[in-house]
Amino acid sequence: MIAGALQRIFKPRTAPVLEQGNEVAVAERSAIVGTPTRESIRVHNIVKEYHTHVGLRRVLDGISFDINPGEKIAVLGRNGAGKSTLVKIIGGVEPPTTGYIARDMNMSWPIGFAGAFESSMSGMDNIRFIARVYDVPLKETIEFVDDFAELGRQLYLPVRTYSSGMRARLAFALSLVIDFDCFLIDEVMSVGDQRFHRKCHEALFVQRRHCAMILISHDIGIIREYCNKALVLKAGRGRVFEDLELAIDIYSSL
Repeated sequence: MIAGALQRIFKPRTAPVLEQGNEVAVAERSAIVGTPTRESIRVHNIVKEYHTHVGLRRVLDGISFDINPGEKIAVLGRNGAGKSTLVKIIGGVEPPTTGYIARDMNMSWPIGFAGAFESSMSGMDNIRFIARVYDVPLKETIEFVDDFAELGRQLYLPVRTYSSGMRARLAFALSLVIDFDCFLIDEVMSVGDQRFHRKCHEALFVQRRHCAMILISHDIGIIREYCNKALVLKAGRGRVFEDLELAIDIYSSL
């Protein structure tokens, strides 16, 4: 699963990826969404439906927004509003039912997403795999992930033996070692103790403050400090607000 997702996300910037429904196509910019003036991620009219034992359930209904280099958009909504599903679709982990995503920036997988690894392989083997896929130096990659994730000898154990927190540490460290233009962040700051929280905060929000981010967090302080706009979700529908304080007020009233 991760190999397919990585191949969809990591494409040359001269030919952005169009993900539409269950299909992925690479085409010239003018054939997809016109010729953008600069790199961007364009989410257009995303619908996501699931077939359940009680019938069809529409989790997302017509979600659209753009994000440009360096922009940081918060995704706000109560539990069950569709936030995590949206991040997985944007990251290429799941396809939309209808709608499309045009990616013209290199994008991370959802940070902390436990499904991003082959569980029968060791943490070290997963590091080697990611390094090959992204063509980054193996020695430096191993050294960085080993130091940041703080998993020690457990890196040589199968990932299926890891706790959810250990998986999230590994995913976070691997996300930082790749030179992404945009990071997808789904409540990753809940991983680990306070010291590790501070370490993650420094690495992501300070050292990579120039990067674009799509951020899901219930921490209004982080959203106020780092985001410049917000998408508010309610029952699968969404609206983008350039006025961040207004978005927070609406979210608080839901």
